[in-house]
Amino acid sequence: MRHLLLPAPRQRQASLPAPAAQALSPSASSGPQIPALPMAARTQAWQFAAALVFFHGSEYVLAAAFHGHSNVTATSLLISKQYVLAMSFAMVEHLTESLFFPEIKGYLFVSNIGLLMVLVGEIIRKIAVVTAGRAFTHVIRIQYEDQHQLVTHGIYRFMRHPGYSGFLLWAVGTQVMLCNPVSTVVFTLVLWRFFARRIPYEEFFLRQFFGSQYEEYARKVHSGLPFIN
Repeated sequence: MRHLLLPAPRQRQASLPAPAAQALSPSASSGPQIPALPMAARTQAWQFAAALVFFHGSEYVLAAAFHGHSNVTATSLLISKQYVLAMSFAMVEHLTESLFFPEIKGYLFVSNIGLLMVLVGEIIRKIAVVTAGRAFTHVIRIQYEDQHQLVTHGIYRFMRHPGYSGFLLWAVGTQVMLCNPVSTVVFTLVLWRFFARRIPYEEFFLRQFFGSQYEEYARKVHSGLPFIN
């Protein structure tokens, strides 16, 4: 007697409507999703945070070493409201452009140039601080003190204000590193204008303190900042 082998009946799979399937999907969420930042933008943000932490941490350590912890404050380190607002604006610009114009953050060559500017600026400034020692102060001294001396050796042989040069390069470099076109232009203009006013004011007192010695030094050595003699 022959037995007929019939194919087993297929199990019917219940099909769910598209919205229901999406609801059961692991990647679905109950609310609107925030677009993820591109990898390049996240890397730039971490580099920016690291640059800020290292710069200000090392500024505090050096200032405390030369002038004592009790003499170091946010004001003495020139961390003003304007500075905090500028850095906050830079972070807002970076986040906004990363979400709506992510292609801007993809210029890795430009970002790496900015990173190099940050490193070189940091090195120049810290060499200036260490070379000057107790003579280096963040706040302009308008009265002569015993520890005041005219520093003309080391990096000061090549520029009169290496601390300002290093900071300008560092600050603008952070914005180039972030690929922030607006902040790069704003930082450059605002900082250059700030130093163009601060340097003549500071050098007025240096001429009062050191007289012809500083006059001769200023004739031989450039300020170290573009278009500022």
